[in-house]
Amino acid sequence: MGSKGHGIGSKDGSPGLASGSGSTRHWIMGTKAYEARMPHHDGIKALWETKWKFPCSISVYPFHDGKPEDFEGIFTHLIENNINDGTSPDYTSAFFPAAEALTAQGDAALAAGDPKAASALYLRACTVYRIARFPYITAYPEVNCPVKWAAWEAQKTVYTKAAATWDVPLEEVDVPHAHKQGGDRDVIPVYVRVPKGEGRKFPVVVLMTGLDGYRPDNTVRCDEFLGRGWGVVVVEIPGTADCPADSADPASPDRLWSSLLEWMGRDGRFEMGKVLVWGLSSGGYYAIRIAHTHREQLAGSIAQGAGCHYFYDREWLERADGHEYPFKLTPAMAMKHGYKTVEEYKEGVQKKFSLLETGIIQQPSTRLLLINGTLDGLMPIEDSMMLFEYGSPKEARFFPGALHMGYPMANASVYPWMESIMVSA
Repeated sequence: MGSKGHGIGSKDGSPGLASGSGSTRHWIMGTKAYEARMPHHDGIKALWETKWKFPCSISVYPFHDGKPEDFEGIFTHLIENNINDGTSPDYTSAFFPAAEALTAQGDAALAAGDPKAASALYLRACTVYRIARFPYITAYPEVNCPVKWAAWEAQKTVYTKAAATWDVPLEEVDVPHAHKQGGDRDVIPVYVRVPKGEGRKFPVVVLMTGLDGYRPDNTVRCDEFLGRGWGVVVVEIPGTADCPADSADPASPDRLWSSLLEWMGRDGRFEMGKVLVWGLSSGGYYAIRIAHTHREQLAGSIAQGAGCHYFYDREWLERADGHEYPFKLTPAMAMKHGYKTVEEYKEGVQKKFSLLETGIIQQPSTRLLLINGTLDGLMPIEDSMMLFEYGSPKEARFFPGALHMGYPMANASVYPWMESIMVSA
């Protein structure tokens, strides 16, 4: 569909035929996985027991910074009360008491003179608020859910309490959106952290967040950057959280990044010859795009778990709701791209937003590293692989058998690549 002759997944350059299925293409993840509906979609009990309980038990995404005991009671309540709709106010409200209690404990620790303990408690509260606002929030063109938005505002407030205890503080900046047009809004909210060193300029990473992970959800990554002597600017992508870009306008991110990079140049703390972008999940689309549209202003870009063309294929979207995302994927993606219905999204998004259909990836690019798992059920690995057929040469590390983002192995490839770029730029 709209692939302009591109033929990944077939032997002869044409879309492959998946025997015995309704698919018109051999997806690299395999026909069985493509057609499967994963068990966690059978309700909140299944979500907890088959998908979320284990990562919660070891405090990894999306439960990073959290503790298992913060969630066990919440999910018991959700299961006992048969609250299965993650988009419902009842789901979201169930998390508030635990988050508020953790915040109060953090306040008490801070008052007792233990800022380290206070920070840990605040971050645990932030994790509870994060899961409360899943699967998705936006304020463009209007707030999609007032209860989830309340969780988002509370998360940001508590995060700033945690950040106030750190040796390298967090700065909240409203960057003027100097290049705004049409429906774009006035300011770009970002988080900024830079190493200590008055009057110095630092290499910097622009961290582009994803569909459900936003500015307060990247403490560990930011600490990794600071530990290497780099600054970091964390920014949300169009159609999510506080991003001011017109989500229905495919060109709005180009204006967004122009405004952001110009502000960074004026700010005086950043070494503008050493700017790296890292786009996470849905943010990977924008990491690919900016690598082409702003190539002369970047030392390099990392697109991790990115979708850019096949992800928008109707055939893929017809099955994506049953894949690894914890809730239905397409309603959130439709809203994120400015569509009023899932059907309108499926029908029109590839022609409007595909980086192949719009010609973006046929341009030259800066150095671009592609990272993902070959069994990604959200953003098909085909999207990363096809980039080698267009524009400038690319670099990649794909992880056989791994799911979305290539975890847990991916970071071991990303950080050394970033270090090499920062040294050579």
